[in-house]
Amino acid sequence: MKPRPPAVLLAAAAALCLSTVSRPASAEDHTMWGHTPSRNMVSEGKNPPTEWDVKTGQNIKWTARLGSQSYGSPIVADGLVFVGSNNEGRYDPSFAKDAGAFIAFDEKTGKFVWQNLSPKLAAGRVNDWPYQGVCATPLVERNLLWYCTPRCEVVAFDLSPVQSGEKPKQVWKLDMMDELGVFPHNMTSSSIVSHGDLLYVITGNGVDETHKNIPSPDAPAIIAINKNTGKVIWQQNPVGGNILHGQWASAAVAEINGKAQVIAPLGDGWIYGFDAANGDIIWKFDSNNKNTIYPRTRNELIATPVIVDNKLYIANGQDPEHGEGPGHLWCIDITKKGDISRELDAGKDEKAAGNEDLLLPAGAAHKGKPNPNSGVVWDFEKVDIDKDGKFKSNEIMHRTISTVSVYNGLVFAPDFSGFVHCLDAKTGEHYWTYDMEAAMWGSPLAIDGKVYVCDEDGDVAIFNATKDAQKPTTEINVGSAVYGSPVFANDTLYIMAKDRLIAIANGAKSEPAKE
Repeated sequence: MKPRPPAVLLAAAAALCLSTVSRPASAEDHTMWGHTPSRNMVSEGKNPPTEWDVKTGQNIKWTARLGSQSYGSPIVADGLVFVGSNNEGRYDPSFAKDAGAFIAFDEKTGKFVWQNLSPKLAAGRVNDWPYQGVCATPLVERNLLWYCTPRCEVVAFDLSPVQSGEKPKQVWKLDMMDELGVFPHNMTSSSIVSHGDLLYVITGNGVDETHKNIPSPDAPAIIAINKNTGKVIWQQNPVGGNILHGQWASAAVAEINGKAQVIAPLGDGWIYGFDAANGDIIWKFDSNNKNTIYPRTRNELIATPVIVDNKLYIANGQDPEHGEGPGHLWCIDITKKGDISRELDAGKDEKAAGNEDLLLPAGAAHKGKPNPNSGVVWDFEKVDIDKDGKFKSNEIMHRTISTVSVYNGLVFAPDFSGFVHCLDAKTGEHYWTYDMEAAMWGSPLAIDGKVYVCDEDGDVAIFNATKDAQKPTTEINVGSAVYGSPVFANDTLYIMAKDRLIAIANGAKSEPAKE
């Protein structure tokens, strides 16, 4: 067992502004990552803003200060807006150290309401990367909130006291390092999803600082927790010693063949379908061709699976620290059982198990053969758009950490090399690619005939959600890199830039930004 951090770090610092939040929850709230358990990035709202200016205040409802780096997605529930950031925003002047900051703002005014701070783990960047803050998006249901802290904890809060101007009450906490032996690599970032009385969390178990050893190969990769008590109901670890790097993805939930399934991308590059009630594996899918070798051509899974009409849509990629490279976008029929990968393993050097593939030349460890039980509907790696017999950068699906949107019969898929791809959701026919000329960390939002995409340059591009769009109708810069995903709730568009949260609404007017 590795040394635990000093006891003083086990208590989270908190600051509270006792402003009363009076508005009740709304049907148009945005209460979880991906909007619904199927995780499709589509809003049912209407008439989202398509013009704004952060400098003049045009259509800007309010802007709130965050830390210096912010990821994930805002959540809007019970009159509050929740975001994850680091502690550089200094909402608690008495605590100036690096920490993950989980912050709540008033939905109407943007005023700070409350935060929960998670001081960094003593082990340092191998478990808890400096200044990354809270990367997980929370889940809110009926005044209860759950999220994963950067300290590899799942925490539950009762939000009802906030209505009276009091501090949210922590209901329970599960420390996955202490209680389950998990060794998170760099960050715990799973965005929780629920079904019935259970919460589903990908634990973050990964490699050590050498990137070759797995300190806790027997620790669970995914767990189901009773949402009321924090008790672990079931756990699964089909990955074992085959973790490539980390396990940073989030799960989806969908009813398939009359049974609720938890669909989870795990650390070996495979996606698994689990029985939501007991954790039994129903099916599994390798998101890489068998002749790929990590980290050159074999990828991890950081994106969240999207489930539409019994089909799963997901693209693979790697930690952005690894740079650009080839990726793979899949559409999979998940009504099948067993191994539904495109290929079966036709021969593997057993000495090359897991991340030891790093030591072997490309293609040396794996051979594939066609799988008669394959669930592949279509896939996209590259397409010769101009028919010149060559594949240029805009004709390739690159590595991605973004979750796709499936909308109007189309799939919108950003990649980390800066390209937004549009394909037919049923056939995989490639319609267009647009070059944002900057990396995309977040995921697209589809709403009322439009698709919103943000990039590292701070640009927000708005596309018509059509197969002949080709380029955005509008592109607006918000003045700071955007690593998160846009959200639309209660007639307000939220853009979370790296250091500020911007609330945008038609007809709103705020004070001009100060230089």
